[in-house]
Amino acid sequence: MDKLPVAIVGLGRIASLLEDDKLREKPCTHAGAVRANPNCALVAGADIDGERREAFKAQWGCPVYADARQMILETRPRILHIATHPDSHLFYAALAEKLKVPVVVCEKPLASDIRGARKIAAIHRRGSTKIITNHERRYSTNYQQIQAMIADGRYGDLQSIKGTLYMGKNRRILDILWHDGTHMVDAFAFLAEGVPVHKKTAGGPLDARSGTTFFFGEIRRKKDRRNIPFVLETGSDRDHLVFEIECSLEQARLRIGNGIFEIWERAESPYAEGFRSLRRAPAIFTGATGYFANMEADAAACALAPQLAPVSSALDGLAVIKYLSRVHKWGIT
Repeated sequence: MDKLPVAIVGLGRIASLLEDDKLREKPCTHAGAVRANPNCALVAGADIDGERREAFKAQWGCPVYADARQMILETRPRILHIATHPDSHLFYAALAEKLKVPVVVCEKPLASDIRGARKIAAIHRRGSTKIITNHERRYSTNYQQIQAMIADGRYGDLQSIKGTLYMGKNRRILDILWHDGTHMVDAFAFLAEGVPVHKKTAGGPLDARSGTTFFFGEIRRKKDRRNIPFVLETGSDRDHLVFEIECSLEQARLRIGNGIFEIWERAESPYAEGFRSLRRAPAIFTGATGYFANMEADAAACALAPQLAPVSSALDGLAVIKYLSRVHKWGIT
């Protein structure tokens, strides 16, 4: 089988530059994921910034373009990765549909506003161009394992979800929510198999660069019509990064996040007669999560089999933008 030609528009950190980070699991960029996939060939990159074009060309050894339209017309990619700023995602998604690119991989958030997200989702629904939203936890093997534990009912019903998100000091709460909270809210939806809905905000204002803000909501599930409550704590003034999710079930607590994979199972309490406590199970997650590699494999599968639905589609991306838009409308002061 000939390799699928893949092109990238937007040649910054997530497209290419982060591949130089010695601590990150590889691949950790769009270009790295394409190059690592045996069914894909990186044929070109486009960016309006000349320095980024030259850096990309030197690192990956492929042609670069200042104009994305010209790149698509000359290289005819089967997969186009959009790694530009969110306010340009709609433009490039529409261009891909017009030029008949079968699959688009769009960085999160899907768009910078609800209007753009709805239009990108409409492109996906029309079907000629499938759009994948790069919500990487859906592609991470460790998150998939936790989701399977919840779905198969081995620990009873899921009762609630708590998330903690700190991304260092002096960042606006709103920026943290839109940039990194996008991943966390989608992870809530993935783990609980539903749609996120905002209920209320408490704590500091969204436009503050200090303090702590709490977002209360629920995941609405179709399969059993249960609403799973969640709370997301987001804060500045922390000189460290935290991305942690805790799922509370009838008979267990499951914790997952950056460097975290814990299963706490019920057992007879050592502290009080007639009660049960939680005891950490010896199970751990080892090996690579495959978060970028699995995303590219999904894109390749969708390009080869038009009937397949992506693991993380534009519809999932739209659900998160709807949630974020409602938080933004209700919460900022």
